[in-house]
Amino acid sequence: MHRRDFLKLAGACSLLAQGGIAMAASESEPQRALIAAAWRGPNPTDTYYAGVLVADWARKKLDIRHATPLPTRPHGLLPEEDGSLLVTGVRPGTWLMRIDPEGKLVRQLDIEPSANVLLNGHAIVGKAGDLVFTTETDFASGRGKVGVRDRITLKKIGEWDTGGMEPHQLLLDAEGNLVVANGGIPRNRADKKFDLARMDSSLVRLDARNGKLLRQWTVDDSRLSLRHIAWSTAPNGERRLGIAMQAEHGEAAQRSRAPLLAVLEGDQLIVPTRANDGFGYGGDIAAAYNGGFVVSSNQAGLAQLWHPGAPDKLTPVVQLEEAYAMAEWNGPQPGGGVLVSTALGLVRWHPSAKPVFLVWPKPMALDNHWALIGEA
Repeated sequence: MHRRDFLKLAGACSLLAQGGIAMAASESEPQRALIAAAWRGPNPTDTYYAGVLVADWARKKLDIRHATPLPTRPHGLLPEEDGSLLVTGVRPGTWLMRIDPEGKLVRQLDIEPSANVLLNGHAIVGKAGDLVFTTETDFASGRGKVGVRDRITLKKIGEWDTGGMEPHQLLLDAEGNLVVANGGIPRNRADKKFDLARMDSSLVRLDARNGKLLRQWTVDDSRLSLRHIAWSTAPNGERRLGIAMQAEHGEAAQRSRAPLLAVLEGDQLIVPTRANDGFGYGGDIAAAYNGGFVVSSNQAGLAQLWHPGAPDKLTPVVQLEEAYAMAEWNGPQPGGGVLVSTALGLVRWHPSAKPVFLVWPKPMALDNHWALIGEA
Protein backbone atom coordinates (compact mmCIF):
# COMPACT_ATOMS: atom_id res chain seq x y z
CA MET A 1 0.00 0.00 0.00
CA HIS A 2 1.41 3.41 -0.97
CA ARG A 3 1.54 6.20 1.58
CA ARG A 4 -0.49 8.47 -0.69
CA ASP A 5 -3.27 5.88 -0.82
CA PHE A 6 -3.41 5.61 2.95
CA LEU A 7 -3.59 9.40 3.18
CA LYS A 8 -6.67 9.24 0.96
CA LEU A 9 -8.27 7.04 3.60
CA ALA A 10 -7.28 9.36 6.40
CA GLY A 11 -8.65 12.31 4.45
CA ALA A 12 -12.07 10.72 4.05
CA CYS A 13 -13.20 11.95 7.47
CA SER A 14 -12.46 15.55 6.53
CA LEU A 15 -14.41 15.06 3.30
CA LEU A 16 -17.38 13.97 5.37
CA ALA A 17 -17.09 17.02 7.58
CA GLN A 18 -17.01 19.26 4.50
CA GLY A 19 -20.15 17.52 3.29
CA GLY A 20 -22.01 18.48 6.44
CA ILE A 21 -22.00 15.06 8.11
CA ALA A 22 -21.23 15.39 11.80
CA MET A 23 -18.90 12.87 13.47
CA ALA A 24 -18.87 11.82 17.10
CA ALA A 25 -15.74 11.58 19.19
CA SER A 26 -13.95 8.24 19.31
CA GLU A 27 -14.54 5.95 22.26
CA SER A 28 -12.91 2.65 23.17
CA GLU A 29 -12.47 0.29 20.24
CA PRO A 30 -12.65 -3.51 20.10
CA GLN A 31 -9.23 -5.16 19.90
CA ARG A 32 -10.00 -7.96 17.45
CA ALA A 33 -12.51 -8.83 14.75
CA LEU A 34 -13.47 -12.26 13.40
CA ILE A 35 -14.40 -12.16 9.72
CA ALA A 36 -15.98 -14.94 7.66
CA ALA A 37 -14.34 -14.84 4.24
CA ALA A 38 -13.68 -16.80 1.06
CA TRP A 39 -10.50 -16.68 -0.99
CA ARG A 40 -8.09 -18.51 -3.23
CA GLY A 41 -4.37 -18.34 -3.80
CA PRO A 42 -2.92 -15.67 -6.10
CA ASN A 43 -3.37 -17.77 -9.26
CA PRO A 44 -6.75 -18.28 -11.00
CA THR A 45 -6.35 -22.07 -10.82
CA ASP A 46 -5.61 -22.13 -7.06
CA THR A 47 -7.99 -23.86 -4.63
CA TYR A 48 -10.79 -21.82 -3.08
CA TYR A 49 -11.27 -21.74 0.69
CA ALA A 50 -13.84 -20.48 3.14
CA GLY A 51 -12.99 -19.78 6.74
CA VAL A 52 -12.40 -17.17 9.40
CA LEU A 53 -9.84 -14.39 9.44
CA VAL A 54 -8.72 -12.72 12.68
CA ALA A 55 -7.97 -8.99 12.49
CA ASP A 56 -5.86 -8.01 15.49
CA TRP A 57 -6.02 -4.22 15.58
CA ALA A 58 -3.49 -3.85 18.41
CA ARG A 59 -0.86 -6.03 16.69
CA LYS A 60 -1.77 -4.67 13.26
CA LYS A 61 -1.87 -8.21 11.96
CA LEU A 62 -4.28 -10.40 10.04
CA ASP A 63 -4.29 -14.18 10.60
CA ILE A 64 -6.24 -17.19 9.31
CA ARG A 65 -8.06 -18.96 12.14
CA HIS A 66 -9.24 -21.82 9.95
CA ALA A 67 -9.71 -22.56 6.24
CA THR A 68 -11.81 -25.25 4.54
CA PRO A 69 -11.20 -26.17 0.88
CA LEU A 70 -14.19 -25.74 -1.46
CA PRO A 71 -15.19 -27.74 -4.56
CA THR A 72 -15.39 -24.65 -6.82
CA ARG A 73 -15.59 -20.89 -6.51
CA PRO A 74 -18.00 -19.70 -3.77
CA HIS A 75 -20.14 -16.58 -3.56
CA GLY A 76 -22.38 -15.81 -0.58
CA LEU A 77 -21.29 -16.43 3.02
CA LEU A 78 -23.87 -16.63 5.80
CA PRO A 79 -22.77 -16.78 9.46
CA GLU A 80 -25.25 -18.76 11.60
CA GLU A 81 -26.16 -18.27 15.25
CA ASP A 82 -24.07 -21.18 16.52
CA GLY A 83 -20.93 -19.88 14.80
CA SER A 84 -21.24 -22.12 11.75
CA LEU A 85 -20.81 -20.75 8.24
CA LEU A 86 -23.14 -21.48 5.34
CA VAL A 87 -21.36 -21.18 1.98
CA THR A 88 -23.04 -21.12 -1.44
CA GLY A 89 -21.40 -21.99 -4.76
CA VAL A 90 -21.12 -19.23 -7.33
CA ARG A 91 -23.91 -18.91 -9.92
CA PRO A 92 -25.04 -21.26 -11.39
CA GLY A 93 -24.39 -23.00 -8.08
CA THR A 94 -24.34 -26.75 -7.65
CA TRP A 95 -23.42 -26.99 -3.96
CA LEU A 96 -24.32 -25.63 -0.56
CA MET A 97 -22.25 -26.42 2.51
CA ARG A 98 -22.03 -25.79 6.24
CA ILE A 99 -18.71 -25.36 8.06
CA ASP A 100 -18.70 -25.58 11.87
CA PRO A 101 -17.02 -23.00 14.17
CA GLU A 102 -13.78 -25.01 14.12
CA GLY A 103 -13.58 -25.19 10.34
CA LYS A 104 -14.91 -28.74 9.93
CA LEU A 105 -17.19 -29.50 6.98
CA VAL A 106 -20.36 -30.89 8.57
CA ARG A 107 -22.86 -30.77 5.70
CA GLN A 108 -22.65 -30.58 1.92
CA LEU A 109 -25.59 -30.62 -0.47
CA ASP A 110 -24.72 -31.30 -4.11
CA ILE A 111 -26.99 -30.59 -7.08
CA GLU A 112 -26.54 -32.20 -10.49
CA PRO A 113 -25.34 -29.55 -12.97
CA SER A 114 -28.00 -30.77 -15.40
CA ALA A 115 -30.84 -30.07 -12.94
CA ASN A 116 -33.45 -27.53 -14.03
CA VAL A 117 -33.02 -25.38 -10.93
CA LEU A 118 -29.59 -24.19 -9.75
CA LEU A 119 -28.41 -21.81 -7.04
CA ASN A 120 -27.80 -18.09 -7.57
CA GLY A 121 -25.25 -17.55 -4.80
CA HIS A 122 -27.03 -16.27 -1.67
CA ALA A 123 -28.97 -17.70 1.27
CA ILE A 124 -30.66 -16.48 4.45
CA VAL A 125 -32.00 -18.24 7.56
CA GLY A 126 -35.69 -17.67 8.28
CA LYS A 127 -36.90 -15.80 11.36
CA ALA A 128 -37.93 -18.97 13.22
CA GLY A 129 -34.51 -20.54 12.56
CA ASP A 130 -35.87 -23.76 11.05
CA LEU A 131 -35.61 -22.86 7.35
CA VAL A 132 -32.96 -21.68 4.91
CA PHE A 133 -34.04 -19.70 1.85
CA THR A 134 -31.84 -19.69 -1.28
CA THR A 135 -32.05 -17.67 -4.51
CA GLU A 136 -32.27 -19.89 -7.59
CA THR A 137 -33.03 -19.94 -11.32
CA ASP A 138 -35.24 -22.42 -13.13
CA PHE A 139 -33.45 -22.82 -16.45
CA ALA A 140 -36.41 -24.64 -18.01
CA SER A 141 -38.66 -21.60 -17.61
CA GLY A 142 -36.16 -18.79 -16.98
CA ARG A 143 -38.07 -17.80 -13.85
CA GLY A 144 -36.51 -16.80 -10.57
CA LYS A 145 -37.14 -19.01 -7.56
CA VAL A 146 -36.63 -19.04 -3.81
CA GLY A 147 -35.71 -22.49 -2.55
CA VAL A 148 -37.23 -23.35 0.84
CA ARG A 149 -34.87 -25.71 2.66
CA ASP A 150 -34.64 -27.54 5.94
CA ARG A 151 -32.01 -25.67 7.95
CA ILE A 152 -30.30 -28.82 9.26
CA THR A 153 -30.21 -31.03 6.16
CA LEU A 154 -30.29 -28.17 3.58
CA LYS A 155 -32.65 -30.32 1.48
CA LYS A 156 -35.32 -28.47 -0.47
CA ILE A 157 -38.84 -28.81 0.88
CA GLY A 158 -40.50 -26.08 -1.19
CA GLU A 159 -40.02 -23.61 -4.03
CA TRP A 160 -41.54 -20.16 -4.62
CA ASP A 161 -41.57 -17.82 -7.61
CA THR A 162 -39.81 -14.49 -7.07
CA GLY A 163 -41.97 -12.51 -9.50
CA GLY A 164 -39.01 -11.93 -11.82
CA MET A 165 -35.83 -13.45 -13.19
CA GLU A 166 -32.32 -14.03 -11.83
CA PRO A 167 -32.90 -13.35 -8.11
CA HIS A 168 -29.59 -12.61 -6.43
CA GLN A 169 -29.46 -11.59 -2.77
CA LEU A 170 -32.26 -11.88 -0.22
CA LEU A 171 -32.73 -10.64 3.35
CA LEU A 172 -35.46 -10.61 5.99
CA ASP A 173 -37.49 -7.51 6.81
CA ALA A 174 -38.57 -6.52 10.32
CA GLU A 175 -41.58 -8.86 10.15
CA GLY A 176 -39.53 -11.81 8.96
CA ASN A 177 -40.73 -11.65 5.36
CA LEU A 178 -38.30 -12.01 2.47
CA VAL A 179 -36.93 -9.06 0.53
CA VAL A 180 -35.39 -10.29 -2.74
CA ALA A 181 -33.39 -8.43 -5.38
CA ASN A 182 -34.28 -9.84 -8.81
CA GLY A 183 -31.20 -9.07 -10.90
CA GLY A 184 -33.30 -9.49 -14.04
CA ILE A 185 -30.52 -10.57 -16.42
CA PRO A 186 -31.27 -13.47 -18.79
CA ARG A 187 -28.44 -16.00 -18.44
CA ASN A 188 -27.78 -19.48 -19.79
CA ARG A 189 -26.24 -22.43 -17.94
CA ALA A 190 -22.76 -21.22 -18.84
CA ASP A 191 -23.63 -17.95 -17.06
CA LYS A 192 -23.54 -16.01 -20.33
CA LYS A 193 -25.87 -13.01 -20.61
CA PHE A 194 -28.21 -12.79 -23.60
CA ASP A 195 -31.17 -10.76 -24.88
CA LEU A 196 -30.59 -7.90 -22.43
CA ALA A 197 -33.40 -5.91 -24.05
CA ARG A 198 -35.83 -8.02 -22.02
CA MET A 199 -34.14 -7.46 -18.66
CA ASP A 200 -36.64 -7.62 -15.79
CA SER A 201 -35.03 -6.39 -12.58
CA SER A 202 -37.05 -5.63 -9.46
CA LEU A 203 -37.16 -5.66 -5.69
CA VAL A 204 -39.87 -7.83 -4.17
CA ARG A 205 -41.25 -8.67 -0.75
CA LEU A 206 -42.50 -12.25 -0.30
CA ASP A 207 -44.52 -13.66 2.56
CA ALA A 208 -42.09 -15.99 4.36
CA ARG A 209 -44.95 -18.33 5.29
CA ASN A 210 -46.13 -19.17 1.78
CA GLY A 211 -44.13 -17.20 -0.81
CA LYS A 212 -47.01 -14.87 -1.71
CA LEU A 213 -45.88 -11.74 -3.54
CA LEU A 214 -46.65 -8.84 -1.19
CA ARG A 215 -45.00 -5.92 -3.02
CA GLN A 216 -42.83 -5.25 -6.03
CA TRP A 217 -40.71 -2.22 -6.93
CA THR A 218 -38.72 -1.25 -10.04
CA VAL A 219 -36.47 1.64 -11.05
CA ASP A 220 -37.13 3.65 -14.21
CA ASP A 221 -34.12 2.32 -16.16
CA SER A 222 -34.71 -1.31 -17.16
CA ARG A 223 -30.98 -1.84 -17.86
CA LEU A 224 -30.05 -1.39 -14.19
CA SER A 225 -29.68 -4.72 -12.39
CA LEU A 226 -30.61 -4.66 -8.68
CA ARG A 227 -28.22 -7.12 -7.03
CA HIS A 228 -26.85 -6.75 -3.49
CA ILE A 229 -28.82 -5.39 -0.56
CA ALA A 230 -28.25 -4.26 3.03
CA TRP A 231 -30.34 -2.82 5.85
CA SER A 232 -29.18 0.32 7.64
CA THR A 233 -30.72 1.86 10.76
CA ALA A 234 -30.60 5.58 11.61
CA PRO A 235 -30.29 6.85 15.21
CA ASN A 236 -34.06 7.55 15.26
CA GLY A 237 -34.75 3.89 14.45
CA GLU A 238 -35.67 4.48 10.81
CA ARG A 239 -34.61 1.57 8.60
CA ARG A 240 -33.59 1.85 4.97
CA LEU A 241 -32.72 -0.83 2.47
CA GLY A 242 -29.81 -0.03 0.18
CA ILE A 243 -29.53 -1.77 -3.18
CA ALA A 244 -26.26 -1.85 -5.16
CA MET A 245 -26.95 -1.71 -8.89
CA GLN A 246 -24.96 -2.81 -11.93
CA ALA A 247 -25.48 -1.19 -15.33
CA GLU A 248 -26.07 -3.46 -18.34
CA HIS A 249 -26.35 -0.83 -21.08
CA GLY A 250 -24.84 -1.66 -24.45
CA GLU A 251 -22.62 1.45 -24.55
CA ALA A 252 -19.74 1.99 -22.13
CA ALA A 253 -20.58 5.70 -22.00
CA GLN A 254 -24.07 4.90 -20.72
CA ARG A 255 -22.68 2.54 -18.09
CA SER A 256 -20.16 5.15 -16.94
CA ARG A 257 -22.99 7.58 -16.14
CA ALA A 258 -25.30 5.05 -14.49
CA PRO A 259 -26.23 5.40 -10.80
CA LEU A 260 -24.92 2.80 -8.34
CA LEU A 261 -27.46 2.97 -5.53
CA ALA A 262 -31.19 2.64 -5.00
CA VAL A 263 -32.76 3.09 -1.56
CA LEU A 264 -36.05 1.76 -0.22
CA GLU A 265 -37.41 4.60 1.95
CA GLY A 266 -40.52 3.39 3.71
CA ASP A 267 -42.56 1.98 0.83
CA GLN A 268 -40.89 3.99 -1.94
CA LEU A 269 -37.90 2.87 -4.01
CA ILE A 270 -35.78 5.89 -5.00
CA VAL A 271 -32.50 6.57 -6.78
CA PRO A 272 -31.20 9.35 -4.52
CA THR A 273 -28.12 10.35 -6.53
CA ARG A 274 -26.72 10.03 -10.03
CA ALA A 275 -23.17 10.08 -8.66
CA ASN A 276 -21.27 7.00 -9.83
CA ASP A 277 -17.90 5.30 -10.17
CA GLY A 278 -17.27 5.77 -13.88
CA PHE A 279 -18.18 2.14 -14.59
CA GLY A 280 -21.74 1.71 -13.35
CA TYR A 281 -20.80 -1.25 -11.17
CA GLY A 282 -21.98 -1.49 -7.58
CA GLY A 283 -20.20 -4.63 -6.36
CA ASP A 284 -21.10 -4.94 -2.68
CA ILE A 285 -22.98 -2.83 -0.15
CA ALA A 286 -22.86 -2.48 3.63
CA ALA A 287 -24.64 -0.39 6.24
CA ALA A 288 -22.60 2.57 7.43
CA TYR A 289 -22.65 5.84 9.34
CA ASN A 290 -26.04 6.73 10.92
CA GLY A 291 -28.41 5.22 8.39
CA GLY A 292 -26.13 5.39 5.37
CA PHE A 293 -24.44 2.86 3.08
CA VAL A 294 -21.07 2.22 1.50
CA VAL A 295 -21.09 0.85 -2.05
CA SER A 296 -17.94 -0.73 -3.48
CA SER A 297 -16.77 -1.06 -7.07
CA ASN A 298 -13.84 -3.36 -7.74
CA GLN A 299 -13.64 -2.12 -11.33
CA ALA A 300 -12.92 1.41 -10.12
CA GLY A 301 -11.00 0.38 -7.00
CA LEU A 302 -13.38 2.48 -4.97
CA ALA A 303 -15.76 2.36 -2.02
CA GLN A 304 -18.13 5.32 -1.58
CA LEU A 305 -20.34 6.49 1.27
CA TRP A 306 -23.93 7.61 0.80
CA HIS A 307 -25.57 9.34 3.77
CA PRO A 308 -29.17 10.60 4.11
CA GLY A 309 -27.80 13.91 5.43
CA ALA A 310 -26.23 14.55 2.01
CA PRO A 311 -28.42 12.43 -0.31
CA ASP A 312 -27.06 13.81 -3.59
CA LYS A 313 -23.45 12.83 -2.85
CA LEU A 314 -21.22 9.77 -2.88
CA THR A 315 -18.08 10.38 -0.81
CA PRO A 316 -15.00 8.22 -1.53
CA VAL A 317 -13.79 6.49 1.66
CA VAL A 318 -11.47 3.83 0.18
CA GLN A 319 -9.50 4.13 -3.06
CA LEU A 320 -7.50 0.94 -3.58
CA GLU A 321 -7.32 -1.69 -6.30
CA GLU A 322 -10.06 -4.35 -6.10
CA ALA A 323 -12.01 -2.68 -3.30
CA TYR A 324 -14.89 -5.15 -3.12
CA ALA A 325 -16.15 -7.28 -0.21
CA MET A 326 -17.54 -5.24 2.66
CA ALA A 327 -18.88 -5.77 6.15
CA GLU A 328 -20.40 -3.33 8.59
CA TRP A 329 -18.01 -2.38 11.44
CA ASN A 330 -19.47 -0.41 14.33
CA GLY A 331 -16.16 0.29 15.99
CA PRO A 332 -16.31 2.71 18.89
CA GLN A 333 -20.06 3.30 18.42
CA PRO A 334 -23.02 1.74 16.59
CA GLY A 335 -23.76 2.68 13.01
CA GLY A 336 -20.21 3.43 12.05
CA GLY A 337 -17.86 2.15 9.41
CA VAL A 338 -16.97 -0.75 7.17
CA LEU A 339 -14.32 -3.40 6.63
CA VAL A 340 -13.29 -3.47 2.96
CA SER A 341 -11.25 -6.13 1.18
CA THR A 342 -8.78 -4.90 -1.45
CA ALA A 343 -6.10 -6.46 -3.63
CA LEU A 344 -3.48 -5.70 -1.00
CA GLY A 345 -5.29 -6.30 2.27
CA LEU A 346 -8.07 -5.27 4.65
CA VAL A 347 -9.04 -1.64 5.12
CA ARG A 348 -10.97 -0.56 8.21
CA TRP A 349 -12.79 2.74 7.75
CA HIS A 350 -14.87 4.60 10.32
CA PRO A 351 -15.89 8.28 10.45
CA SER A 352 -14.69 8.69 14.05
CA ALA A 353 -11.77 6.25 14.23
CA LYS A 354 -8.38 6.12 12.56
CA PRO A 355 -8.27 4.16 9.30
CA VAL A 356 -6.37 0.88 9.53
CA PHE A 357 -4.75 -1.23 6.83
CA LEU A 358 -3.73 -4.88 7.36
CA VAL A 359 -1.92 -6.88 4.69
CA TRP A 360 -3.11 -10.36 3.82
CA PRO A 361 -1.42 -13.08 5.91
CA LYS A 362 -0.13 -14.73 2.71
CA PRO A 363 -0.61 -14.23 -1.04
CA MET A 364 -4.36 -14.59 -1.54
CA ALA A 365 -7.22 -13.20 -3.61
CA LEU A 366 -10.41 -12.47 -1.66
CA ASP A 367 -13.75 -13.31 -3.20
CA ASN A 368 -16.74 -10.99 -3.57
CA HIS A 369 -18.23 -11.11 -0.04
CA TRP A 370 -17.33 -11.43 3.62
CA ALA A 371 -19.08 -10.91 6.96
CA LEU A 372 -18.15 -9.77 10.45
CA ILE A 373 -18.99 -12.58 12.89
CA GLY A 374 -17.62 -11.32 16.20
CA GLU A 375 -15.47 -8.82 18.05
CA ALA A 376 -13.55 -8.73 21.32
